[in-house]
Amino acid sequence: MGFFKAYDMRGTFGVDFDLDTVYRVGLALPRVVTPGIPHPRWLVGRDCRETSGDVRDALVRGLVEAGAEVTDLGLCTTPMVYFFTAEDGYDGSVMVTASHNPPSDNGLKVSKRTSLPVGYADGLDEVERIVKSGTPAAAREPGSVRSAGAESLPRYVAWQREHAAIDASAGLRYAVDCSNGMSSILVRELFPCAVVINDTLDGRFPCHSPNPLKSDAREQLASVVRENGLDCGIIFDGDADRAMFVDERGEFVQPDILIPAVAGATLRAAGVANCKPKVIHDVRTSRGAIEALREMGCEPVMVPVGHAFAKPILRKVGAVCGGELAGHYYFSEFFGCDSGVLAALRVLSEFAAERASGRTFSEMALAVSGRYANSGEMNFRVEDKDAAIARVMECAKARLPEEVSRSDMDGVRMEYAEGWVNIRKSNTEPYLRLIAECDTPERLSDWTGWLSSAITG
Repeated sequence: MGFFKAYDMRGTFGVDFDLDTVYRVGLALPRVVTPGIPHPRWLVGRDCRETSGDVRDALVRGLVEAGAEVTDLGLCTTPMVYFFTAEDGYDGSVMVTASHNPPSDNGLKVSKRTSLPVGYADGLDEVERIVKSGTPAAAREPGSVRSAGAESLPRYVAWQREHAAIDASAGLRYAVDCSNGMSSILVRELFPCAVVINDTLDGRFPCHSPNPLKSDAREQLASVVRENGLDCGIIFDGDADRAMFVDERGEFVQPDILIPAVAGATLRAAGVANCKPKVIHDVRTSRGAIEALREMGCEPVMVPVGHAFAKPILRKVGAVCGGELAGHYYFSEFFGCDSGVLAALRVLSEFAAERASGRTFSEMALAVSGRYANSGEMNFRVEDKDAAIARVMECAKARLPEEVSRSDMDGVRMEYAEGWVNIRKSNTEPYLRLIAECDTPERLSDWTGWLSSAITG
């Protein structure tokens, strides 16, 4: 796959892109994202990857030559860039990060005014066309660059603390794994009671992968939780826009299972009393989580996978919050953006009430996850994804029950009385992704066996 993706620009440095590519992207962005503004205000931040400093420099050089007035936020989390873009009224912003990708990768996440994402369908396609057609022309009057200053981090931490909705004296005992990523710069202030591990910034990610969805990335956190008899553990990805949990046994809690917990804490924090507040969820979300949201009086709204799709829909439908299987959680109060830290604080807030009633983290999660048997997302490398999807559809028609309904918003989600199936192409990796959920483990085993065989041919 190339450097330009559905949600952002991302790839292996020196293979999929180089500094000249980044420079030309910087020249093109103001023309595409902020047209007609002679000297647009742009905000730039970066993660701690070893190439991020050089990538930032090349990007800023292009932006300045294109006439932008650039503010450099420096080392920061991705949600910090979202926050200051909207809060301080920047015309555009870029976070230099490859998020949860391996250390060899890097990339650019672009937002426009009010922190609306710029994806391939609404701007990055044009940036790619300009970059590939030749070096874009510089502005007649170049812009400038300045540092955001040391007050940015305390200001951001203060906002998060104000919106945390958790009593620090709740008595919870938990661990936080920073994955040697950007959450390291604020975790000790926002989670003062936590056992903190891997909070030294290191873009080589020496302790484990910066992707918490990988089981081996969670092993260290799980051991810390079990060995210390803690209530739960939190793990952030490399740029801290995602948060995930393990329970008191060190067992992974699939992130979509916690959408109702995030929604419950968010509604209480906001004092929302309107009838049927909307909560977004992606096409891979468990039926158990959707049912739990309805039981809370919420109206679930299904959206395609990815922040470039979720954020605009959250604003359009007026949802209060939402979440994804991948561990992104969105908040209307956070400008419709995702914040791993705020999500973790909200889940802890919800769990504190459960813990006061004598329930463990696993029991809180089981109230949602225990309703159905879920496969989790299964990834397949196939040469011809379209042909594989066609085989899945034929297999489903022949082997599965009669469909109750179907959604084609992101791949295909087929609903049955006994469960559901989603098959979709990854927008960021060379995979075909399958997930299924059934009323019994036996039925799930049958369905995933049949469909997996269909994918692999």
